Amino acid sequence: MSRPVLVLVPTDGGVTALSAVPGIEPLRYDPDAPLPAAAREAEVLVVAGLAVQRQLDAMRELPKLRLVQTISAGTDQWHGRLPAGVALSNARGAHGGSTAEWAVGALLALYREIPQFLTDAAAGRWEQRQTGTLAGRRVLILGAGDLGTALRRRLEPFETEVSMVARRARPGVHTLDEVADLLPHHDAVVVMLPLTDELRGLVDAAFLARMPDGAILVNAARGPHVVTSALLAELESGRLRAALDVTDPEPLPPGHPLWRAPGLLLTPHVGGMTTGVSQRIWSVIARQLDQYVRDGRPENLVG
Repeated sequence: MSRPVLVLVPTDGGVTALSAVPGIEPLRYDPDAPLPAAAREAEVLVVAGLAVQRQLDAMRELPKLRLVQTISAGTDQWHGRLPAGVALSNARGAHGGSTAEWAVGALLALYREIPQFLTDAAAGRWEQRQTGTLAGRRVLILGAGDLGTALRRRLEPFETEVSMVARRARPGVHTLDEVADLLPHHDAVVVMLPLTDELRGLVDAAFLARMPDGAILVNAARGPHVVTSALLAELESGRLRAALDVTDPEPLPPGHPLWRAPGLLLTPHVGGMTTGVSQRIWSVIARQLDQYVRDGRPENLVG
């Protein structure tokens, strides 16, 4: 009988979840501490979202490492930084539903002016007025993966018209080359793309200028997709509104202009942080590692 695959895991919950996967031997490690002695036999490293450099340094101590598995869908902090011959797999499927839910909530809050009503309530003002609505809006989703498709499913019951964009052409999905022509015809744009060098700064002044007056930008992906200074200029002019769950810089420092920007709904990168998120993450990772043990190719391989 072959020996089980040793997998380094950064949490106790992960050890418990992966203990049920046949052919896997999970070993707990602390991302902020030296690796345990037995770690040199590890073939898989599950990386936490923090202490990135420490975990990159630790990889040099793992001669048998063949796979790095993330606990997030985003993998930009690991691209081009892994040792030669080491594959990368993400947790796509764990966060799509909750992040899509956040995006719907953000759009509803802005269209129905919930932040202003909360301000009115805090001041004891009873001021009835007509608001916008999500029904009948044209929403452009940049990203047709797990997050984008989850958002589409949640938006369509609100009687919205949804268009989708992906990096690669496919039936019913536009490509990034078409975005400039699509922007003027949509009331809201939701960014759900992975962060790559090509897509860094995608939402710049020219991009925003093509959005119609009164449109809403939603960023549920990564902060560097958006040129912050360009967005601030549009918000301060009152021409556009926005909802950001991610920012550039992040975390947003005290005193940054985004804190006081008009027409902005701002949350601290909590789109995927909902009840049950840990169970969803480890369920996806368990499935990925089961596939790795069986044929060496997890479904969520990146690149």
